[in-house]
Amino acid sequence: MAPTRTLRADAARNREKLLDAATRLFAERGLDVPMEHIARRAGVSIGTLYAHFPTREAFFEAIFPTRLAALEELGRAALADPDPWQGFVGYLENLFAMHAEDHGLNEVLARDLPHAAGVVKSCRQGAGHASELIDRAHADGRLRADFTLADLSTLTRAMARVIRDSIDAGTDEWRRFLAIYIDGLRAGA
Repeated sequence: MAPTRTLRADAARNREKLLDAATRLFAERGLDVPMEHIARRAGVSIGTLYAHFPTREAFFEAIFPTRLAALEELGRAALADPDPWQGFVGYLENLFAMHAEDHGLNEVLARDLPHAAGVVKSCRQGAGHASELIDRAHADGRLRADFTLADLSTLTRAMARVIRDSIDAGTDEWRRFLAIYIDGLRAGA
């Protein structure tokens, strides 16, 4: 393992400015924001940006595992709910509210990012709670027996699109769509 090098004070400041700019721009505009815009927002040259973050995925690795750690907290809170159905529904509502607050996070959770291993690992860790929530709701008898973790993945991709369109239109239409979907997930619906 190579020793960690300590950045000069000015280089460390530039790195933090780049991370702050990228975090804000990804949240505002999504993952495809041009790298030049990140450099401009940070007040540094494009060369400085590439010296710290040679690829877009390097930004993803630096930003999103921390953001995705919030999924673990959502899962723990949902599992703490004594009502398995309410825990499951609350998890979905809070998960997609997170999506709606941050374009970049919304896209990260809906995309396949094979070159961002830390992001993929964080997503998988969050899925552990989701699987347990699904199992609890099945055992309680209120979640359709055929709903699986793969279905949640499909729902996540669909909601990402609905959320993106809702955000762009300045509405909360995604909440209505989610409520309709949740009604369809009830056993016997």
